[in-house]
Amino acid sequence: LSLSLSTLFFSISGHTLPTMTAAAWKPPGPLLLLLLKPAILLLPLCFLALLLLLSRNPNANPVDVDFDLPPSGSLGGDIRIRPGYRSYGDYIARQLNKTLDPRLRHLWTTRDWERKVAVFAAFFRRLQGEGLLSNTSRALCVGARTGQEVAALRRVGVGDAVGMDLVPAPPLVVAGDFHRQPFPDGSFDFEFSNVFDHALLPGRFVGEVERTLRPGGVCVLHVAVRRRSDRYSANDLFSVEALVGLFRRSELVGVRKVDGFGLNTEVVMRKKEKREGEGEQPPAPEETRHRRRRMS
Repeated sequence: LSLSLSTLFFSISGHTLPTMTAAAWKPPGPLLLLLLKPAILLLPLCFLALLLLLSRNPNANPVDVDFDLPPSGSLGGDIRIRPGYRSYGDYIARQLNKTLDPRLRHLWTTRDWERKVAVFAAFFRRLQGEGLLSNTSRALCVGARTGQEVAALRRVGVGDAVGMDLVPAPPLVVAGDFHRQPFPDGSFDFEFSNVFDHALLPGRFVGEVERTLRPGGVCVLHVAVRRRSDRYSANDLFSVEALVGLFRRSELVGVRKVDGFGLNTEVVMRKKEKREGEGEQPPAPEETRHRRRRMS
């Protein structure tokens, strides 16, 4: 670059650029080479950083790091937040430790894939038989990892299905934080999740499900009740009532026992139809207890 600028300068000024003969050229000394070495080594890193900046999607949903953390311990009686997070960023980093684990991702996409797709497909077929899911439903799987649930939905005929997770897995799973879903209000007819135990902010998790469900839409959650889930879980659930009490605009359809990869309970909610002239539903008191119908 400096040589080109010098050539341009001398061309404009009408002077001739002095030439350097091979005999006059001297190789750089060891001190200069020592000073240049770190810069040369840093060039590939700078190039990679530039590529990352250029490849960022300005419309992508960034992970929020400004949520206030809930106090560890009890939340509404029977939901207990696990301690150990200094910030929301710490929480996200811990969740990514699992999602980005190469051993787990290999397992999820190879020998674990077909087994889980078959189990999820059986769950979804039963929901279809009960009229809670149809082939025309627009469906979302919250916390879908590599997309086994999405593949299962498509297998049973629900073609308009997508998953969401912190780490995308195209073409089945897009990037998103379930505490702030990257979708407009009323986007889906059906939402499924088996990662409620990973929610650091359970009320916000449920609120986002209700926001993105259409009126009359169905939410199905698989949860561990009175059973400690994995080490990446952020909360422990001790009653179905505590979970149902988080829903403000939905009514309970039913509860049943399931065997869902360490999760023992299925909770089905339906978002209430909004009546003409009716505003938002008032928050339900935490102590409210909901009668529930047992599902076969």
